[in-house]
Amino acid sequence: MTDLAIETRGLTRRFGSQTAVSNIDLAVPRGSVFGFLGPNGSGKTTTIRLLLGLIEPTAGESIVLGEPMPRSWRSVLPRVGALVEGPAFAPYLSGAANLMRLDSADRDSDRRSRRSRVDAALARVGLSQAAGKQVKAYSLGMKQRLGLANAMLRPRELLVLDEPTNGLDPQGTREVRSLIRSFTADGTTVFVSSHLLAEVEQLCSHAAVMSAGAIVAQGTLDTLRGPGATSVIVRTPDAESAARVLREAGLSPTVELLEGGDRQLTAAIDRVTDDADALVAALVTANVRVRGFTLTEPSLEDRFVALTGEGFDVVA
Repeated sequence: MTDLAIETRGLTRRFGSQTAVSNIDLAVPRGSVFGFLGPNGSGKTTTIRLLLGLIEPTAGESIVLGEPMPRSWRSVLPRVGALVEGPAFAPYLSGAANLMRLDSADRDSDRRSRRSRVDAALARVGLSQAAGKQVKAYSLGMKQRLGLANAMLRPRELLVLDEPTNGLDPQGTREVRSLIRSFTADGTTVFVSSHLLAEVEQLCSHAAVMSAGAIVAQGTLDTLRGPGATSVIVRTPDAESAARVLREAGLSPTVELLEGGDRQLTAAIDRVTDDADALVAALVTANVRVRGFTLTEPSLEDRFVALTGEGFDVVA
């Protein structure tokens, strides 16, 4: 068995003269929460449709759960749960009736366990109390959770979610985020497409960045942030002594005058924990009056803007 839940090689899709996805090579590790990042219109949803066999590639190939798609869709798709472009339900049916109806349309589902599986799925997403309520009365967050319940009616090895928190308020976003984390506890690989930077930072272990139909970067989040991006910021009235300590540690500080007469020294640092502890000790030993010591984390937002040339919605 391959260690990758999803792998693509040169995957390309053209619509007439327009290239929506261009020669992409994805590598999604099994058991990961993989963020598929990019501005709206960058080709994320087209890629998902290719992975699920909903459209044919113009060139290249995709391998999902170790099997080629779309050729092996009959054996692959029962092991994949998906929520693409928002959930669509019959508004005058209840949440439970919608799930029963959708499950009955699945040729591989076991009707003998249908009721118990629907009840379990609704309980898992916190909709047991609303199971008998018509979906037209559901909030957007409840509809998203119902979509997740439908995706998890059966045990899945892979869950593909396209903008799962799109349009949700902060409470709904937290609810969906918590559900996604619970899925990974079962060993499910989760592939999350999003244009929300904070969504990926809080959920994902790995990510890929799409821009204009192409992948411009992928890997772990630490890899995507880039090396040497962390900075140390020291606030002190003893700028000369502090600068000497930082230079002796191999850093190149810049100095800025602050209100009140203090100075702020800023320098890039590579190894965070050990270097930071040693720097604080060295500053104190040199009798530097340290009034502030801060480590700034690498910015995914700056990195992605540099890669794509476009901004991202950064929403908590």
